[in-house]
Amino acid sequence: MSIVNITIDNFEKEIINSDKTVLLDFWATWCGPCMMIAPILHEIAEENPDIKVAKINVDENPQLAAQFGIISIPTLIVIKDGKAVNKSEGFIQKEQILALMQ
Repeated sequence: MSIVNITIDNFEKEIINSDKTVLLDFWATWCGPCMMIAPILHEIAEENPDIKVAKINVDENPQLAAQFGIISIPTLIVIKDGKAVNKSEGFIQKEQILALMQ
């Protein structure tokens, strides 16, 4: 499954109303650790069709970043049934991301 880019316009449909567990990545183009974690997220998206991997660019969607209280990036948030259930800030390895999803 490909990664979904989230904006204020598709947030409710893609995240809140998703029938899958969502791994939401808050990132920016100028963020080195964000660029390092991106290929790992692509792997997770390809290998786990039961997980929706979504990205929110904090520069383009500051209102969503504020809504989630994002103060550093990358921040990964796991959302199940429309609710945030887990969170990680900073770069982490693939195994740690998968553990976050449990």
